[in-house]
Amino acid sequence: MMKYKLFATATMGLESLVGKELKELGLENIEVENGRVRFEADAEGIARANMWLRTSDRVKLIIGEFKAFTFDELFEKTKALPWEEFIAEDSEFPVLGRSVKSQLFSISDCQAIVKKAIVEKLKQTHAVTWFREEGPLARVEVALHKDTALLTLDTSGDGLHKRGYRPEQNQAPLKETLAAALIQLANWRPDIPLHDPFCGSGTIPIEAAMMAQNIAPGVNRSFSFEKWGWFPEKAHATVLEEAEDLADYDRSFEITGSDIDRTMIEVARRNAMEAGFPDQIYFKQMQARDFSTDRQQGVLIGNPPYGERMTDKQGVEQLYKDMGAVMKNYPHWSVYIITTHEEFEKLYGKKATKKRKLYNGNLKTHYYQYWGERLPKK
Repeated sequence: MMKYKLFATATMGLESLVGKELKELGLENIEVENGRVRFEADAEGIARANMWLRTSDRVKLIIGEFKAFTFDELFEKTKALPWEEFIAEDSEFPVLGRSVKSQLFSISDCQAIVKKAIVEKLKQTHAVTWFREEGPLARVEVALHKDTALLTLDTSGDGLHKRGYRPEQNQAPLKETLAAALIQLANWRPDIPLHDPFCGSGTIPIEAAMMAQNIAPGVNRSFSFEKWGWFPEKAHATVLEEAEDLADYDRSFEITGSDIDRTMIEVARRNAMEAGFPDQIYFKQMQARDFSTDRQQGVLIGNPPYGERMTDKQGVEQLYKDMGAVMKNYPHWSVYIITTHEEFEKLYGKKATKKRKLYNGNLKTHYYQYWGERLPKK
């Protein structure tokens, strides 16, 4: 089967996790770069990456890559690419663009030139002068960086964070991909309790439950590549059947979530039901300072309020102090907190074992990791 060059996009700070996931999927020639991870795959590999990647936002197929210092160069080199192999006569093919540190800095001009070049190439192949663009979506992107143009097709469609289980969410939802990353960075295992004291719409608990039962994040959604005429239907069908076989729906786990907002607890319960966990995840309305457990060991992962607005700052700082005081009672629990607050360690009352810079949307955050003490040997 033919091999293609692709890359999976990654939020800054998560590239290594995306690379690790691609490696575990058995994909080849993996190269980690800033904001993306390159790899090679056949059609099944494209379907498998979209089906299983938990921490990546999109999988893009590389059509061409070249230097472009002038608009003429951009046009001619784009036109020379084999667009007819990937875009059908009736395909809808909008062109998105971005440019960083390049002589061709006008994004709208770059988009227009790439669109024109593709149209001219397709006219030669399909022997038509007008394209209706009413068929399957084939979203093109031209990305210029230091005068190198990278032309891609988006194989995913909707971002991979859209798993299909979260029709309802709070005002500042944590993306599913970042939630999955926080769990992976915590090295949580399904045989250990997990609690989220700021669960909101339930994203962290639901992502953890999906990991526990090895449920593919893309099993209940569709992708752009499915509708492309050149893409073999059997490839996606094979990967979908494989995902169903690999799921362990009988695997038990102890995952809980709490939130001060009763409305969000109801939303979290509905989302968990939509995800296929009607009663396996326990949600409760509760303040973080009221957390208590009889489990000697566990993992707490939280995305608390950040206190970005001055009116909220005092309350948020008290919340961090309360959390530190509560978790002193559970020395064998590991605690993982993501926040923008630079004074979190001071407020929590303890220096983190490790901290990692991550981005939550456009916000630069730190992921504070407190490793629990080992249990004494019996």
